[in-house]
Amino acid sequence: MFDNASNTNLDSLGEFGLIKKLTALHVPKNPNIVVGIGDDAAIFAPSPNRLQVVSTDLMIEGINFDMAYTPLKHLGYKAIVANISDIYAMNAIPQYVTVSIAASSKYTLEALEEFYRGLYIACEKYNIDIIGGDTSTLTVGLVISITVIGEVEHDKHVSRKGCKPNDLLCVSGDLGGAYLGLQLMEREKRIFLENPAMQPDLQGYDYIVERQLKPEARKDIIELLAELNIIPTSMIDISDGLASEVKHLAFESNVGFDIYEEKLPVDTQTLQLASEFNLDATMCALNGGEDFELLFTVPQSEFEKIKNNMDISIIGHATEQPNVCNLITPSGNVFDIKAQGWK
Repeated sequence: MFDNASNTNLDSLGEFGLIKKLTALHVPKNPNIVVGIGDDAAIFAPSPNRLQVVSTDLMIEGINFDMAYTPLKHLGYKAIVANISDIYAMNAIPQYVTVSIAASSKYTLEALEEFYRGLYIACEKYNIDIIGGDTSTLTVGLVISITVIGEVEHDKHVSRKGCKPNDLLCVSGDLGGAYLGLQLMEREKRIFLENPAMQPDLQGYDYIVERQLKPEARKDIIELLAELNIIPTSMIDISDGLASEVKHLAFESNVGFDIYEEKLPVDTQTLQLASEFNLDATMCALNGGEDFELLFTVPQSEFEKIKNNMDISIIGHATEQPNVCNLITPSGNVFDIKAQGWK
């Protein structure tokens, strides 16, 4: 029996603290493990020339998705994208997935088939095979577990460790859109619950709705980096928010970061809706999460290769101050970056 009075509440730990506690006693036993617990994916070496990369993720109804505004086909597509994004963050290529689901009786065969249609569409786009999985039942809701297996050349894998002071901090795409898309759909859900006769009004916000319901993994950025002959010194995907991911890179690489607010890439729809919701667009970009963009560092010697690329923004640089992450405003004010993403 547990003595609840002496136990630690999970809310007091947060995600990072919980993971640290649960993995503190783990010591790898297999010498072929290159990267183990604590990164976006594990890496082990099945052969001298290739590394296998494995990542797994869990999605729970009511926690990670809301069926009130999430089409099942979109949910299947997003489940694949969210997982393979971790593989791309290791500079690797995803190849296989296993899909396990547990569903309550409210989900019919037709509903689960629709979910799987989304899975298959994503697998077709990203050239991935579903090679197994499991199914079970629940008393309520839906739980999805996906494991992704990929490969990377032995000398080209990237982790969160490896960034050096003065390395450039880069991000793909734009930030904050998925969070604003979520806020928009939550608003429309509340309006519908108050008046079921009202239809959702999403006109003019197609892009940010898609950023939330049907995001894309940045396979194209991995291909671009290979084409430019660039191997990042560190990399992570943005699932919990830019601020959280910057903190991860800083901690694992034992560096700090200076980020320039005017360099943060934010789409015009995101800016417009942030204003409508009376939200600060910079805070949405820093803490929104689920953008599934790639955040990575490269040596300054690579600047000429990426400076004019429309899909990559150089938002700052690494410093010699371990774990000190600053946001610098256009007026020169400096603020400590707080990680306020997923807990």
